[in-house]
Amino acid sequence: MGAGVSKARVLLADDHRMVAEGLKGLLEPEFELAGIVEDGRALVKAARELRPDVIVADISMPQLNGIDALAQLKQDNPKVRVVFLTMHRDAAYARRALEAGAAGFVLKHSAPAELVLAVRAALQGRTFIAPDLAAEVFRKPGNPDPAAALTPRQREIVQLLAEGRSAKEIASALGLSARTVEDHKYRVMEALGIENGAELVHFAIKHGLVP
Repeated sequence: MGAGVSKARVLLADDHRMVAEGLKGLLEPEFELAGIVEDGRALVKAARELRPDVIVADISMPQLNGIDALAQLKQDNPKVRVVFLTMHRDAAYARRALEAGAAGFVLKHSAPAELVLAVRAALQGRTFIAPDLAAEVFRKPGNPDPAAALTPRQREIVQLLAEGRSAKEIASALGLSARTVEDHKYRVMEALGIENGAELVHFAIKHGLVP
């Protein structure tokens, strides 16, 4: 790609419209904005249709979180480049994102200084980690991230349950039977030592599965 010939195309995913507009302002001088979406399922659909060079996505989004959206995108295109944004200064999130194949990880409060650098790095096939988190990310974790132990399908169901969907609604959205959804729910609760729906919601919020 020669300088001045064509700008790299970036797809933006964030469920907070004001944040998305701010990010758009940061990116537009250097990159072409292919589109803005507001949830994880819309991100997967838009990425398939628009084929952007880089995706900039919030981790915590409605319907499907960014990390599990990335897992779906990787099945379509193993070379997909996703730079994640997050409010959470938690190395476990960053580790999970990197294990999923993220190209970068930027803290939202540092975005003005770091986002363009992260997108440039992604275009060059490099990985950018927020300097505030880098040391901790590469240190061996003392306590493993329990959300990482769940399957992508289980995380998807936990997120939808935490967003207030019924087992029947989730079954319809995911093309499963209500019984299969209930089975997943009870296996997750058993594995995590969770006893009721309120604790499941708390777990989902704490571990970034819901916005």
